[in-house]
Amino acid sequence: MTKVYPNAAPTNTTMQQLLKLKPSNNALDAAAGQAVVLTVWKKSLLFNCNGFTVYDGKGNLVFRVDNYMSTSGSEIVLMDAAGKPLLTMRRKRLSLGDNWLVYDGETATNPEFSVKKHVSILNTKCLAHVAAGRNKNVMYEIEGSYAQRCCAVYDEKKRRVAEIKQKETVGGVAFGVDVFRLLVGPELDSSVAMAIVILLDQMFGSTRRFST
Repeated sequence: MTKVYPNAAPTNTTMQQLLKLKPSNNALDAAAGQAVVLTVWKKSLLFNCNGFTVYDGKGNLVFRVDNYMSTSGSEIVLMDAAGKPLLTMRRKRLSLGDNWLVYDGETATNPEFSVKKHVSILNTKCLAHVAAGRNKNVMYEIEGSYAQRCCAVYDEKKRRVAEIKQKETVGGVAFGVDVFRLLVGPELDSSVAMAIVILLDQMFGSTRRFST
């Protein structure tokens, strides 16, 4: 049975602060009409929960993560605005390194794709790889610095299909790393891009594991 989680809403003041953001001259912005521009807030809308809240350019809630399902940090659910599970991320057991399998909805078989942390002294720019299902064939590669909220997702042809960027308010007051911009090109589904963000946060965030 699909689990539907309770809704919550930010205050008007919070929304105004989040949406008063400087436009970017980013390359994906230039492709603008086709690119999806999302504001990601590293905060759950529910009290005493860790997670993410994601808005579109009009201030509409698009995605949310409210981590009270699992205390082990081994399962994370990305939901839509109504609380319907879209993707479930599960840490791969008995795996060398940080490796996650991502499933459609709340299913537990036949993962849609996997995300593995890249560990190599030869290529320090690469953060992680995304592969189809359980395969090792890389579909996307993430490069940059997640800690600084400055990284990009490239496909197998080295085309930039998504990007994470810091944002500032119009008044020049920075939100820090907890509020940032996610730009998604037409080649990549927004929910997949957001799942990648969540797993980068697990691998490279200051708080490595969600907890309740």
